[in-house]
Amino acid sequence: MTIGDSVQSSVTQTATTQQDTSETNAISFSFSDSVAGYVQSFDAEKRRFEFRTSDGRIFQIRLKGGTYAYLVRNLGEPYLDATGQIDSMLEPGRFLYVYGTYYPQENAHVFEAQFLLFVGRKTDEFTFEKQNWWIHQLSEIARFYRKAQFGTGPIDYKDYRTTINLSGARPLDNYVQETDTISRLVYGFASAFMLTGEDEFLEVAEKGTEYLRDHMRFFDRDENIVYWYHGINVKGAREEKLFSSEFSDDYDAVPAYEQIYALAGPIQTYRVTGDPRILNDANLTIDLFDRFFLDKERGGYYSHLDPITLDPLSPSLGENTGKKNWNSVGDHAPAYLINLVLATRDPRFEKMLEDTFDTITNHFQDYDNSPFVQEKFLQDWSPDRQHMWQQNRGVVGHNLKIAWNLMRMYGSKPKPEYEKLARRIAEEMPKVGLDVQHGGWYDVMERARSHGDERYRFAFHDRKAWWQQEQGILAYLILNGVLGDEEYLRLARESSAFYNAWFLDHDDGAVYFNVFANGMPYLLGTERFKGSHSMSMYHSSELCYLSAVYSNLLIFKKPMDFYFKPEPGGFKDNILYVSPDILPPGRVKISAVTIDGKPYDNYDADDLSVKLPESDVRVKVMVTLQPI
Repeated sequence: MTIGDSVQSSVTQTATTQQDTSETNAISFSFSDSVAGYVQSFDAEKRRFEFRTSDGRIFQIRLKGGTYAYLVRNLGEPYLDATGQIDSMLEPGRFLYVYGTYYPQENAHVFEAQFLLFVGRKTDEFTFEKQNWWIHQLSEIARFYRKAQFGTGPIDYKDYRTTINLSGARPLDNYVQETDTISRLVYGFASAFMLTGEDEFLEVAEKGTEYLRDHMRFFDRDENIVYWYHGINVKGAREEKLFSSEFSDDYDAVPAYEQIYALAGPIQTYRVTGDPRILNDANLTIDLFDRFFLDKERGGYYSHLDPITLDPLSPSLGENTGKKNWNSVGDHAPAYLINLVLATRDPRFEKMLEDTFDTITNHFQDYDNSPFVQEKFLQDWSPDRQHMWQQNRGVVGHNLKIAWNLMRMYGSKPKPEYEKLARRIAEEMPKVGLDVQHGGWYDVMERARSHGDERYRFAFHDRKAWWQQEQGILAYLILNGVLGDEEYLRLARESSAFYNAWFLDHDDGAVYFNVFANGMPYLLGTERFKGSHSMSMYHSSELCYLSAVYSNLLIFKKPMDFYFKPEPGGFKDNILYVSPDILPPGRVKISAVTIDGKPYDNYDADDLSVKLPESDVRVKVMVTLQPI
């Protein structure tokens, strides 16, 4: 395929069209774009190199006098110029990004490089595979949100704002504090403490958990359940509780996913502290799920409840009456349930987790009709393909998220159906959801092709959201870590490269919400924010946490330290379970433990558990896990 064919493909992908007025030249205008791929050869005299995309297409790239180059860098790191090393670094096999301008010329097509972006100093190096890359990134993200939400003074959640702008500035008056965004922030800080041991990160997590319990939690004594408010409308010194959702898709209802994500931060904090009040809240919230959201006849959880009657079949719910979806069924697992199982090994939670994945494998597959899973359903599990904005559309990230969570569950329950569905998603998604020219994962696609169309088209746009990139990275990292297929590692590397190359905001901190298809930041509307109903700190921190775990412990065999600070007598039988995720048995062991900085030997290396000492005060536990 020629460069002209390649660029024509790019133009089609990015929905840039122009009436063809020439029989000999398919494109008659110049434009800037990017391309990701591998160097094939370099002609230093002609200042050209041949470049192969991930799917095998060939580009001829021309360097110009002003072409410059730099290296991918982590948050908090200085700019790394590589302009003087361009010739020596254009070695065959090296993966990089080229951003430049396409110039159509008679009988020729030229792609002229404005800059090159290398992903490592050496040909076979991917800098984000360094042992501390993701840990350092999470620390920097945590520092951004600490300053954005609380300034440099004491941590007071009265100052918390759901909405913060690109630089971290907050609105001053009359604002809504959403329960889920606080919980997601808490998750991020608890995860940051687990990887770094920085006490201030745990302070933010614990104060946030306490704030959620004091302001957003409702204990229904009559029903003996806990449910969580949508948030608080703060008007001066007055708080107005918002029980039902204010979000447009869920307005005036109690959506399951809001109750699910209310637990995300507290449960990750519970893994560190063992606070029994958090565990009690979890049990009573799961009672809410099992008594009111659960379809006891057909299985699965309904997506919404009537806020007055707690009835999922109430006509007042309108389009959400009697519906089920990925969020109400599957999001339990990554948001809180896997972490609850890791912290407690409670059979109740283990069974609920297994039921979750059995429900997914039983109902979400729809490969006779589409490469995408079916993720919205009517009460009887028949597909719902007319629901609000989703219609008959597939969310790329939800498909990938199912794959990596199936593989996590596979670590404790290696059911063939889990592996089969995860592999099927891993095979299908690059064909329909991966941008094979620029890199990165798309957002929402049509689940079915139009009559006579060879491609699955974008539902709305070709932009790429930060959370969708998380799903692609984790899908293939975890698949490779558990199953070992080298193709999964290649896709994980290319996905990680796109995210680290384009999503890190080196000017203001943290990560961008969205980028254009070519990687340039998209900074309009709510998508320019670092805090919103959709964005807090959850996906960026979950990505860092799990990428560090799977890259180090399962793929590249590097030890990791994890930190805990349990309350006296908090954990049952005074046993701290320290497995960072549901890892396949026999792959990791404890190699060392310290308590308050001193060596400690009362642990079971293979069981990944520590028998805590009797103490009236909190102790700080550091556990070193060693790959086997």
